[in-house]
Amino acid sequence: MPTPTTTEPSRKPGLRRDIGLIGLIWTSVGSIIGSGWLFGALFAAQAAGTAALVSWGIGALAITVLAFVHAELGAMYPVAGGTARFPHYAFGSAAGASFGWFSWLQAVSTAPIEVMASLNYLSVHSDWVQTEKNHLTPAGYALAVAFMAFFVLVNFFGIRWLAHTNSAATWWKIAVPVLTIAVLAATTFHGDNFGHLGFSPFGVQGVLSAVSTSGIIFALLGFEQADQLAGESRNPARDIPYAVIGSILIGALLYLALQVVFIGALPAGSFAHGWANLTFADKAGPFAGLALSAGLGWLATLIYIDAVVSPTGTGLIYTTAASRVSYGLSRNGYVPVVFERTTARGVPWFSLLFAFAVGLLIFLPFPTWQKLVGFVTSSSVLMYAGAPLALGCLRKQDPDRHRPYRLPGGLFWSPVAFIVSNLIIYWVGWDTLWRLGLAIVLGYLLLGGSALLRLNPRTPHLDWRSAQWLPVYLLGLGVISWQGGYCSTGPVSTVSCGATGAIPLWWDMAIIAVFSLLIYFWARSVRLPDAAAQAYIDPVGVPDGP
Repeated sequence: MPTPTTTEPSRKPGLRRDIGLIGLIWTSVGSIIGSGWLFGALFAAQAAGTAALVSWGIGALAITVLAFVHAELGAMYPVAGGTARFPHYAFGSAAGASFGWFSWLQAVSTAPIEVMASLNYLSVHSDWVQTEKNHLTPAGYALAVAFMAFFVLVNFFGIRWLAHTNSAATWWKIAVPVLTIAVLAATTFHGDNFGHLGFSPFGVQGVLSAVSTSGIIFALLGFEQADQLAGESRNPARDIPYAVIGSILIGALLYLALQVVFIGALPAGSFAHGWANLTFADKAGPFAGLALSAGLGWLATLIYIDAVVSPTGTGLIYTTAASRVSYGLSRNGYVPVVFERTTARGVPWFSLLFAFAVGLLIFLPFPTWQKLVGFVTSSSVLMYAGAPLALGCLRKQDPDRHRPYRLPGGLFWSPVAFIVSNLIIYWVGWDTLWRLGLAIVLGYLLLGGSALLRLNPRTPHLDWRSAQWLPVYLLGLGVISWQGGYCSTGPVSTVSCGATGAIPLWWDMAIIAVFSLLIYFWARSVRLPDAAAQAYIDPVGVPDGP
């Protein structure tokens, strides 16, 4: 059983509560609208044809379920790096460290993805940024370093300046996709494109695979950014639920409309080699290519500009998130205390510089946008899976705490959300999940080293009993994926990725659902005792009333 820790007075300034409702909403919306709008519609159509519309609906519904769970937790526990800390409160240090690592891995990997998206567009008329295979040249890598350095520079000015900068950029990021939707719908829309070669030319597996591997879930990620900044919100009890739920609704409606106009605006020649090999007037991206095909050069130019602005804005926010998650991990005692050092403006500067350095390294093993997006999707949803597990436990461990937003039927929706999370992870495919497994092992080595060397005076006693389900959960998902029928590039029946395809379609999803329920109720049965959970919650200053 853990003992309550006390937070010693620090001579360093803490985080400042400077961000309001609009800043929180725009932070999440700005994270959702990034490179996903530039590429998501193309990859989804290639994987599912017209049925990509169904894939977006499934993705939006899944993320909405998770968003409601996060809304209750984020308002109830308005702390910095909240997504990484909710499982810590429910299951203690061993599980908390694991989900904290998943959260940090997702955040630190997203900024490089957004930089890669911008560089894809910048290399349209020149080969000095990328090679023909979309790999970075030395000059391109130097430009990537400049982008990442810009993210750090903006963050050093503090959270208020970041919120104002992001709010202005987000207005632009919303305006350009909306204008693109309106112009393409009015000038080059072909209703006959819907249902070309059949509504769902690649079947159910194509529809479901598109949810995880074609950028749909990746495009909708970002609603949790309001949770990550809850410790710097002026009124978290009121603002966090509105920000989390509102941002996912805005993002889902926008992306669905983009998919509709994308399919409708495709020229007849685009289908010459089928849905899987759509072609455009320009290699740089789907909407710019459609605009050029329709003779709308001015719109293509605007999209090229936005291809820098939108990913840059999202990369900026995720750089912030990565630094706040590592700050939260240090507050929980998982990583060295140096990650808590802040500037006079309340910016965790060491966490920020560490995220910058790791982000630069990520470009090396993942040199293209396409290779990195599936990895980030799976790590993101694995991070999200901790929230429904935590909600089901904290309803019992901390029943009297003030809940500014209470999810109706929360004890029903929390296991449903956990099942949804695991289905999304499964649909990513074995060839991505085994790589994620390696990253998880690396994280355990790093966190274990910090604990053994006692680099943080708050390093907690490891609550192995409350985390006994975690290795079974991670290994079980891996085995089911290995025996299942999904690869990152399509069903096992059409591609090879090491998965056996031994579990038939539909049976695999039933197995995932049953497995998820077993893990969920096992985890809930071995959760921390109520007093132990309070020992973790109380020292971080979580309010217990309105």
